[in-house]
Amino acid sequence: MAARSLANYYRNRSAIDFMKTSPKRSEDEMIENELKAHLSKELSFQLPPTDPQTFLKSINERENGVKIQFLHGTTTLAFKFQNGVIVAADSRASMGSYIGSQTVKKVIEINPYLLGTMAGGAADCSFWERVLAERCRVYELRNKERISVAAASKLLANMVYYYKGMGLSMGTMICGWDKRGPGLYYVDSDGTRMTNYMFSVGSGSTYAYGVLDSGYRHDLQDEEAYSLARKAIYHATHRDAYSGGSVNLYHVRETGWIKVSQDDVFKLHYQYKDSQ
Repeated sequence: MAARSLANYYRNRSAIDFMKTSPKRSEDEMIENELKAHLSKELSFQLPPTDPQTFLKSINERENGVKIQFLHGTTTLAFKFQNGVIVAADSRASMGSYIGSQTVKKVIEINPYLLGTMAGGAADCSFWERVLAERCRVYELRNKERISVAAASKLLANMVYYYKGMGLSMGTMICGWDKRGPGLYYVDSDGTRMTNYMFSVGSGSTYAYGVLDSGYRHDLQDEEAYSLARKAIYHATHRDAYSGGSVNLYHVRETGWIKVSQDDVFKLHYQYKDSQ
C-alpha cells in the first residue's frame, strides 16, 4: 500500500509543480520511513533452523505432515589403467521423478591435475569440492609443490567428517596424478575414504559395474578405455531412470587431465544398437 500511495502521489503532480515547489524535508522523511517499513516487511526472508540435523528430521520423519524426501540419482565411474585414470559421468540432475537438468557437469575440475565427481546432493558436492580446490591451491603456494591425490582426498574427508549426521549427501571420487603416479580415492559425506583401482557411485552404479567388470583390464589402450567407460555410463542411463543426458569423459594423464568427449546417450543408444 505504501508503494502504491507513493506512486499516486508523484503521478498526480505535474512537471510544473516539481519545478515551482520542492517537497518539504519532513514529507520526504515520512515517505522514506514508510517505504522502509513496507519493504523490510515484504522482503524479509524466512531462514531454516540453525541446526541442519533438526531441520532435516522435521521434513523427513513426516511428523508435521510435510512429505519432502531428498531423492537423487546419478552414475559416475573412474578406473585406473596403464596410461592413467579414466573418469566418466552422466549429466542428468533429478529429484525423484522430476528431471531438473540434462546438462549438469558432474566431473568437477579441481586443478589441472585433479578431478572430482559429483554424486548425491549437487550443492554439497560442488561446494565442498570448490573448498577443496581452494585448500589445494593454498597448499601449493605454501609448499611450492602440487598436493598429492591422497592428501587432497584426506583433506576432503576431514572437512566433511566434521558435519557428519547433519544432512550432507555426498559420494565423490578424487582422481589425479602426482609423484606416485595415478591416484583414485572414494570419499563420502560420512568421512569414509578408501582407495581402489575402480569405483562407480550413484543409483546407476550397479549397471555400470556389470559392464566394467566384463571389460576391464589394466593393460587397456586409450581408445579401449574410453569405449569401456562410455559404454558403462550408457548402459547405466539405459536401465536407471535417474541417470541420463550425456556421457562426459575425462582422461587423467601425467601431464594433467584432458576432456575426451561429450556424447549424447540418445545417439549412443542407436550407435550401439546398429553395431549389434
